[in-house]
Amino acid sequence: MQAYRSAILRFSDDHQPVYETDGLLVVAANAQGRNVVQAVGDHATLLAQYPGVHVEDLRGRLIAPGFVDMHIHYPQTDVIGAPAEGLLPWLENYTFPHESRFSDPVHAREVAGFFLDELQCNGVTTALAFATSHPASVDAMFEAAQARGLRFITGKVLQDRHSPDGVRDQTEQSLIDTERLINKWQGVDRLGYAITPRFAPTSTPEQLRGAGELAAKYPEVWIQSHVAENRDEVRWVAELFPQARSYLDVYQRFGLLRERAVYAHCIHLDATDRALMRETGAAAAVSPTSNLFLGSGFFDYLAAEEAGMAYGLASDVGGGTSFSPFHTMLAAYYVGREGQSKTGTSLTPGELWWQHTAGAAQALGLAGVVGNLQPGQEADFVVLNPQATPLLARKTAQANNLAELLFALIVLGDDRVIERTVVAGR
Repeated sequence: MQAYRSAILRFSDDHQPVYETDGLLVVAANAQGRNVVQAVGDHATLLAQYPGVHVEDLRGRLIAPGFVDMHIHYPQTDVIGAPAEGLLPWLENYTFPHESRFSDPVHAREVAGFFLDELQCNGVTTALAFATSHPASVDAMFEAAQARGLRFITGKVLQDRHSPDGVRDQTEQSLIDTERLINKWQGVDRLGYAITPRFAPTSTPEQLRGAGELAAKYPEVWIQSHVAENRDEVRWVAELFPQARSYLDVYQRFGLLRERAVYAHCIHLDATDRALMRETGAAAAVSPTSNLFLGSGFFDYLAAEEAGMAYGLASDVGGGTSFSPFHTMLAAYYVGREGQSKTGTSLTPGELWWQHTAGAAQALGLAGVVGNLQPGQEADFVVLNPQATPLLARKTAQANNLAELLFALIVLGDDRVIERTVVAGR
């Protein structure tokens, strides 16, 4: 058993931030030997209940839930910052050439290790990630995540058409490989498998149908893909699937909308699409730095809320421009404020933080497991230093309340704020 004295941020069941200015977080192993939150609350009140427990004094710091990244491409680690005229040219000129190298297990392992280093130094403790179409890329990432004790979800990309040599797979073999990898990795330690069609245009109807059949056979696994990122892509899908009502309807027709199905972007949806997301339990991975970088559009927060659809935040590296959750939350604030293409809204600091922690976990179907600091949840958390830089120290010293403190961290924070990332209590 280990305890930490610090200011502590967590979230209530109704998504509101709960702030202990002088808190105590107690971590202990559960019956399965996994380190979980034993108790959290006011230091003076809790300490009397745990006499003799070792307490690390972290006053002056802020303990918060580890960040949850709902959509990221680990093979695009070296694509981040590549210039492009838009999504499709960016894929053709940078992404596919880089991804073709992941047939080499040595290369895949090296990138996987570097990628996880970046996630952890930015305070991300859970992620849903794309691998590539090569099974070796999946094994490399799962092995690296398992060695670190991470809660991590990934899967082999399915793309059997409209893709160059080196990343295009074969329909039947791709589905055989997917099922083999599900049986190898799903539920091992803290790992989960995601059935991963890249996006509708790069899969034949036969491959999408097979993916849907696997999703029905293995309801405990995740599904991840992209939908309605930009208008050119939407038009292309309409040409390829003329029988579908919309881009999102393509996935519905093949049985790929359900709980634990996560679709990146969800920008160019209509009211019927959003209602379908709610009805099926599918969730949106909002990717604001990527959408701004590629000029894709703006996620409509108010329409999503009105529809009752699930969503959370994602970095979307390498279209996304930073591994940092602070940069992602700030970009989400910009996207919310935009009021020319939709109705603008000002997301509160608590809402932004929730979207990248407990809200993202809930959207992934992991509520009560990660993303928050409530008793029984896995002990994934970060220790933040509000004085990490001179400007940040100056600003946070003037914070009059929690909202001002969190917003200062969002606007001015980066990986220097992450003093420690704790995964499964370690």
